[in-house]
Amino acid sequence: MGKADLICTGHKVRLGDIDPGDTNGKTQEEVRQSMTKDLEELDRLQELLYVSGANSVLVVLQGMDTSGKDGIIRHVFGGISPLGCRVASFKVPTEIESAHDYLWRVHAQCPGKGELTLFNRSHYECVLVEPIHGIISKERACERYEEIRRFEEILIREGTIIVKFLLHISKKEQKERLLERIARPEKQWKVSTGDWKERERWDEYQSAFEDMLEHTATKDAPWIVVPADRKWYRNHVVVKHLLKALEPYVDDWKKALIERGKQQMKMLHDEFGPSGPDGE
Repeated sequence: MGKADLICTGHKVRLGDIDPGDTNGKTQEEVRQSMTKDLEELDRLQELLYVSGANSVLVVLQGMDTSGKDGIIRHVFGGISPLGCRVASFKVPTEIESAHDYLWRVHAQCPGKGELTLFNRSHYECVLVEPIHGIISKERACERYEEIRRFEEILIREGTIIVKFLLHISKKEQKERLLERIARPEKQWKVSTGDWKERERWDEYQSAFEDMLEHTATKDAPWIVVPADRKWYRNHVVVKHLLKALEPYVDDWKKALIERGKQQMKMLHDEFGPSGPDGE
């Protein structure tokens, strides 16, 4: 099987060639040692993003049930400041949402300047769940690929950094996690008949994921396929790729902070004069 954490920018992908249990030769201890430093760096960059207000960041988490979307939100983003960071979850559309176009509710949740927003599921449900369940035709799903690319192009042109993660879990591992929910009373609240029914469509979802990767991954908004059978490695991959996506903007954010500081000092000078607010 293929190597871990594949970056997709628009080519054909066969998920069957990617091992969901691959850890790229890394051990859990190696990852544990690097995660502390990486999470501290993520916290630093998120604060810089928030204070500078120069860009916004959209992180898309997509995957089968139990693939780890909630776990990533808790373990990767749980340690950063809640200032400028939020989660948007997309469940079955409400009556009001259904009365609008499929991107209406999504656009309203996109991050503003200085914000980092996590999409727990996303607009991609509209090209996954809906065609599989016959809500829209496959032809309409293909049209939506182009619409979604253009939608994301608008966000990018307005300063949004988009990082999309497909959490690639094996059918065997998913079954084990679903059974664990049933066996553990503290997790039984997560049990859903829908999870088991969707599991019956496993092959359809894998095919839909492959089409999604091929038709909606671009150079500026790539998909990262994350092997998700090992939770510790899954979290490691997400952090590493997010840091890689943010680091090119650090200098611009620092420049924006310096410029804001100059503006604040000018306001202070204009208000109180050269001697400052204490009059000395």
